[in-house]
Amino acid sequence: MATSKRVFTLRLSEDVLDKIGKLATKEHRSITNYIEFVLLQHLEEDALDSEQQKTNLSRTR
Repeated sequence: MATSKRVFTLRLSEDVLDKIGKLATKEHRSITNYIEFVLLQHLEEDALDSEQQKTNLSRTR
């Protein structure tokens, strides 16, 4: 099955990679899948925060 995901290189220290590996194992995910999962969570939270800020700005006007 073909994937539309792009491939890139990410350089991490051994310590950071080990920590991510432990967290990924706890969640029964591969390191790559865990990194993608955490990034998507962050992007969703950031989008919600941005929307909330816009709503708060429009209310104060």
